Parts: sequence; structure tokens; C-alpha cells
Amino acid sequence: MILTATIFLSAGDVATKYLTASVPPLHIVWLRYAASTLILLAIVGIRGEWASFRTRRPGLHLLRGCGTIGSSILFVLALKVLPIADATATGFVAPLFVTALSIPMLGERVGWRRWAATLAGLVGVLIVVRPGGADFQLISLLPAVSALLWAFALIVTRMMSGTENPLATVTYSTSFGALVMALLLPLHWVTPTWEIFWIGLFIGAVATAGQWMVIVAFRYAGASLLAPFSYSQLLWVSIFGFMLFSTLPDIWTLVGAAIIAASGLYTAHRERLRAKLVTG
Repeated sequence: MILTATIFLSAGDVATKYLTASVPPLHIVWLRYAASTLILLAIVGIRGEWASFRTRRPGLHLLRGCGTIGSSILFVLALKVLPIADATATGFVAPLFVTALSIPMLGERVGWRRWAATLAGLVGVLIVVRPGGADFQLISLLPAVSALLWAFALIVTRMMSGTENPLATVTYSTSFGALVMALLLPLHWVTPTWEIFWIGLFIGAVATAGQWMVIVAFRYAGASLLAPFSYSQLLWVSIFGFMLFSTLPDIWTLVGAAIIAASGLYTAHRERLRAKLVTG
């Protein structure tokens, strides 16, 4: 599930990067959430699962929606300027932010080894964005902030994964995102052409499928098991990016991504060991 999700999410990111050349970023985010909402409501209507929308945790759904929409806006803003591989590699820091946020939000204890791995991951981010370099700009940091908000959304997802229906969770978040972005439409309205319409529908479809798969994966497996597979997203965005834009990540992006991935894998390893100690 998580491997398939990375393919879907990568395809959506590359399509988003393509649209940023002619469509305002906020408009792209609205297209994505509007398309996703229509798709999800159609699925729920066909399956007749309206009862699954009953929830006693509306506050958590609202928090998850804030995290996902904030993450989406910042990431699309970054894609307009940055190479897609750089933005994706920087976004790999999300699992490390999950480790940090698990302390105040889940009450977990994090040892010095996992803190060291988190700091190593941040070093990897610095290698990717290269502050002080000739190509550095503040927007290079947006994918990292986007990753922080996505990590917040993942923590909230974990908090309610045992009681909430995955389809309802995604629908609540996307509906909230569509509503918020619709209120902002006067600030960024562009009359969509048929090309923009179909690409927006594609982005909404693959983003919906990818997020649903992530939620289901987190329901049946822990983050420590899933983390290694999520890093395959850099492979897919590099392939899709080369096919569409004829660009490949440079050596420093690959080095930074390798450090971030290594620190994430070590963190996952430590979480697995901790889980064994708790259950054993």
C-alpha cells in the first residue's frame, strides 16, 4: 500500500509542478481539493457509507485538515520555483519531525540516539538546500516547513486511527481544504482551460488515492515498518520529472537525500526496538 501510494503521490506532484508554469499555486491547491472532494463524496454515495462519518473527534479532524492544507499550500509554492527532486528530498524530513512531535503530542519518550538521527536528518536538509550557496533562496526552506505540517497531520492521524474510518478521515480533510481554498478563490481566480481541468482532476484523483493508502497503511502497520518504503518517492519523482522536464537531481541533492533517508531508517529501527521492549 505504501509503495503504491508513493507512485500516486509522485505523479500528482509532477503534474502539479507542470501546472505551476501557468496557474497560480493557490488555484492549483483548490483544484486538487475540489476534485478530491467530488471523487470522495461520489465513492461514499455509491458505497452508502454515510454512517461512517459519525465521529466523536471532530476537533482532531479539523486539526488534520489544517495540517494537510497548510502542507499542500507550502509545497506547491515551493514547486513553482524549486526542482521537484529537491523539494521531495527536503520533504523526507517529515518522519524525523514525527519523532520530535510524538513527545508533546503522544507523550512518547525519545532517546539520545533518535535525537542524533533527527539532527543528522536536518544536516541532510541543509545539504539539499545549501544555505549561503549561489542558488539558495528562502523559498528553499518551504518544503521543510511543509514536511513539519505533514508530520503534524500524521501524528493526528495516528491519534484517531483506531476509531475513525479511513475514508471518512480523508473526506473530512479534503472537504475542509476545498472550502478554505474556495473562500480564497477571488484572490487567485484563473478561468480553467480543459487542459487545466483534466490535469486538476488527475491531481485530485491520485492525491486522494495516495492519501487513502497512507491512512490504511498506518492503520495496519507501524511507522517504523513503513518508513523505509516511503523514501522510494524520490526515485519516482526523478523518473517522472526526467520524462516531463528532462531534469535530474544533482549530486548534492542525492547526498542530502541519502543522509535524510539513512537517519529516517535508523529512527525507524530504534522505534522497532522500542516496540519490542514494550511488548516483550
